[in-house]
Amino acid sequence: MAHTVVRTKPTPVSGPPKKVGRLPRAAVHHPWWFALPAIVVFAGFFLVPNLLNFYYPFTNWSSYHADIAFTGLDNFKTIADDGSLLRAIRTTLLYALLAALFQNCFGLGLALLLEADSRFNRFFRAVFFLPVLISALATGYVFQALLDQDGAVNSVLGTDIPWLGSTTWTLVVVTLIHGWKWMGLSMLIYLAGLKGIPGDMLEAARMDGAGPWRTFWSVRWPMLAPAVTFNVTTALIGSMNTFDIVQATTGGGPAAATEVFNIYMFRIFGQGLYAQASAMSLVLFLVVVAVAIPLVVGLRRREQLL
Repeated sequence: MAHTVVRTKPTPVSGPPKKVGRLPRAAVHHPWWFALPAIVVFAGFFLVPNLLNFYYPFTNWSSYHADIAFTGLDNFKTIADDGSLLRAIRTTLLYALLAALFQNCFGLGLALLLEADSRFNRFFRAVFFLPVLISALATGYVFQALLDQDGAVNSVLGTDIPWLGSTTWTLVVVTLIHGWKWMGLSMLIYLAGLKGIPGDMLEAARMDGAGPWRTFWSVRWPMLAPAVTFNVTTALIGSMNTFDIVQATTGGGPAAATEVFNIYMFRIFGQGLYAQASAMSLVLFLVVVAVAIPLVVGLRRREQLL
């Protein structure tokens, strides 16, 4: 009687894993001097100029002096005594508040109108985002031509309104242009926030009898807190550093009604008073920091509360 022999493979004995050969040293570590060109560009065009901006405001640097000498706080006293400092701070803060308000209101309104995913809405999302891609200087020149006293707006309306010639309302008009220019960016951020709201929360609000307004105010608005933080912060800081739109539309006029910090610096630097312009830029830096830190902290706390 034949016996069938079943051969089984021996069970491998567990042992330490085989060591994988290490990659050559040259494949892992690169010489530090590979980054030298980037370091030189960064230092030459960003780091050194910014560090010097903390030195030049305390000197007499200008086109009227052959040598640069330390003068202390003389430049700051000059811009404070002639009223330029307080006027620029007031104008810049008012511009920033109005521009951020218009940008966020326009952006949120568009996000709510174009929230549904349809072909029509997707097309108009792209249309309203186009101004973000256009040069701000070009946008300013276009609106300057449209709002000129002999421009297209007055021709269509049959009026003779100096849209950019009023010391009272010109700042509001320019901030409206700023808000229109950047509303597409705020729209996208708010759209992302709206899309991130769980559908079951909205459904629960509807089942509880909440109408559209109650649902928005009690559910959607609190859930948009991170989007509000981002949009408000970037809009305020960006508008405080504005230059191109104001320069193209009014150049700081009429009667310095729209002369924000950067317009003042541009004008003074063009007169050869480099240290005085640097002093104003340092003040702008301090004002932005003083506004940005409490703003971000307050909005973050608001997010936690909501």
